[in-house]
Amino acid sequence: MPSPKKVAVLYRMQTPAHICPFGLRSRGLLRRKGFEVDDRLLTSREQTDAFKAEHGVKTTPQTFIGDERIGGHEDLRKYFGMPVRDKTRKTYTPVIAIFASAALMALAISWAMFGSLLTVRAAEWFIAISMCLLAVQKLRDIDAFTNTFLGYDLLARRHVRYAYIYPFAELLAGILMIAGALMWFAAPLALFIGAIGTVSVYKAVYIEKRDLKCACVGGDSNVPLGFVSLLENVMMVAMATWMLLK
Repeated sequence: MPSPKKVAVLYRMQTPAHICPFGLRSRGLLRRKGFEVDDRLLTSREQTDAFKAEHGVKTTPQTFIGDERIGGHEDLRKYFGMPVRDKTRKTYTPVIAIFASAALMALAISWAMFGSLLTVRAAEWFIAISMCLLAVQKLRDIDAFTNTFLGYDLLARRHVRYAYIYPFAELLAGILMIAGALMWFAAPLALFIGAIGTVSVYKAVYIEKRDLKCACVGGDSNVPLGFVSLLENVMMVAMATWMLLK
């Protein structure tokens, strides 16, 4: 005998002004798990509020399997034994994504310019592009960045305006290094901010042993202050020193 169909009832909000992304995620997950989805749309705020009141829930979507209310999207993932993202958990994912993207971009430019992947310029571009991408993350919300940065940077503590200047200086140095232009200015600039950053991070993490978030990818990240933060600054120092010697 064929196995009975697995049916799930999904209530999700979809109005002309808003389509709930978690409702779409729940529908997609149910279908991947082999369920036939009875997709019931809540097409107005009044209809959504009435549904919440009727079932005593605070959010939509809501999934029902048989007579059991499973709950929202995260509850559905738990039901299937899938991991749920912990928004407070420390992670290096943003930094890995930035460095990996910078490396691939540097290799692509090297191939386009020289027909070879492994060149000295590719290594230089990798560091310079990384600086630019990290600066952009800081500039997305400069106030959030400065709030975190002021927690450990030694110069910013003395002169708050330096915290606001820092991401612009990092971006400018990175752009000039990509272009290979004005190195008499770009290299000392990168050396200056990189050296201060190296000392600041080393003092906060390895001497004072403080548990802080890193501002390297913006103030709203959960990247811990530590080796990766130190690496960002050491890379700038190394790049600047190389350019000055070169």
